[in-house]
Amino acid sequence: MSHTPPFRVVALAAGLRAPSSSRRLSDLIAAAVVDHLARRGNRADARAIEVAEHAIDVTRALVGGERPDSLAAALRAVEEADVLVVATPVYNGSYSGLFKSFVDLLDPASMVGRTVVLSATGGSSRHSLVIDHGLRPLFAFFQAAPVATGVYATGEDWAATGLPDAALAARIDRAAWEAASIARLTTRDSG
Repeated sequence: MSHTPPFRVVALAAGLRAPSSSRRLSDLIAAAVVDHLARRGNRADARAIEVAEHAIDVTRALVGGERPDSLAAALRAVEEADVLVVATPVYNGSYSGLFKSFVDLLDPASMVGRTVVLSATGGSSRHSLVIDHGLRPLFAFFQAAPVATGVYATGEDWAATGLPDAALAARIDRAAWEAASIARLTTRDSG
């Protein structure tokens, strides 16, 4: 019987609406990471953090340094994640300002080597490069380890049932497989 703690998978969603497509996407990716870890015999817990729930506290922390317990706990969960799944809506060709403000509060040293799945949602496929031109450089600054496959979704990528279409499902699965594989190799001795 293993006493290894479960892998911590954190889905950080920066959508502003409830429900948001960014939250839906990050939840699906996080669930797929948990599934891939389970297939390899590893326990994992997933937790979702909605950046919008901390918007006022993020501003106060940036301006005055105040960090209420709920914001501090959210930041700590991100900093301690074995796998971090980030999802942001695209605004004006880039990630959301609120997402960037939240990320600005992270301890850069805690992100070194962190396995990250980069994802974004937008109104059209024209903004799909936000993953490689916006998110990837941001997490490179932190010396994190984003997986090779980014996941970008538009409204057209969802079937009428609300589930991802085949192409989006395949991207989610590929990114989750990469994240689970890397986390098992780099995070701890997983047997």
